[in-house]
Amino acid sequence: MTDVVALATELLSIDSSTGREREAVDVVGRWLVARGWNVTLQEVEPGRSNVWATRAGGGVTLSTHLDTVPPYIAPRLDDGRLYGRGACDAKGIAAAMLVAAQQLVDSGEERVDLLFVVGEEKGSPGARAANRLPATSRWLVNGEPTESKLASGAKGAQRVIVRVRGREAHSAYPEFGSSALDPLLALLPQVRDLPLPSDAVLGMTTSNIGVLRAGTEANVIPGLAEAEIMIRLVGDVAPVKKVFEEWAKGRAELEWGSFIPAQRFHTIDGFDVAPVAFTTDIPLLSRWGTPLLFGPGSIHVAHTPDEHIAVTELRDAVSAYVRIVEALLAT
Repeated sequence: MTDVVALATELLSIDSSTGREREAVDVVGRWLVARGWNVTLQEVEPGRSNVWATRAGGGVTLSTHLDTVPPYIAPRLDDGRLYGRGACDAKGIAAAMLVAAQQLVDSGEERVDLLFVVGEEKGSPGARAANRLPATSRWLVNGEPTESKLASGAKGAQRVIVRVRGREAHSAYPEFGSSALDPLLALLPQVRDLPLPSDAVLGMTTSNIGVLRAGTEANVIPGLAEAEIMIRLVGDVAPVKKVFEEWAKGRAELEWGSFIPAQRFHTIDGFDVAPVAFTTDIPLLSRWGTPLLFGPGSIHVAHTPDEHIAVTELRDAVSAYVRIVEALLAT
């Protein structure tokens, strides 16, 4: 039986930053082929493929992503923790799913599929492509670090660019120009006080002003100023857009960007349950069955130099995925 920590360490030893997933895909594909799985590599872009592994079909798909955020951090074991880029987001999860699925097959249960996608950390092209595959599963168990709790739901996301236009001039003669930055700086502090909706399960709608862009040089009055805001949604996006449009009316332009809806997930007895604030590939995998979200590790260390997962939690995740699959197939 494959040791999940050894398999996770092998995956962590590969730099699979988004766009560089090929070696990780090859390792996972070979691991599955060697154990008798039917493996399909679905090309997403040249040199980038999803891995879809099947047995009997018609049951549960375990799915997560093989790409990570940069920079690459090599694995190490220290004081009962496995460190490295992807330890919890999400190569450790991928290893636990692989070992759990193989345990199920070895016990005679073949109604389990595996789906590993590329690009989740940047635009999710892998999930978008995977939703064109002829999936047969009734249930989708997506893996993200949820602290080994089943997620009751996940916040959605809406990007928006706030844009103010002015008129450039020499900074020695500001009276001949009109700064785009000054009115934007006056607007942005008001964002925290906007009356945004809340939800009994997912909590408050939140927003983050993540990027500011303005001007060209210190000696030029800025003719254009922009702020990029990420809004974390707990329900319908329409009232949120209305609040922002009323706030910006007559003072700034709004350019609405990518959107992921808030989600509610299936849960089962025997697991702790809690909502999460981050988004996942689940909305893009609508053909793969009723969704659940579960994974070992904490989102709070994902994407950080200290990313890690407790070895005991990683090992426990294998049996947890087996229990989830068995419970779903029994319904």
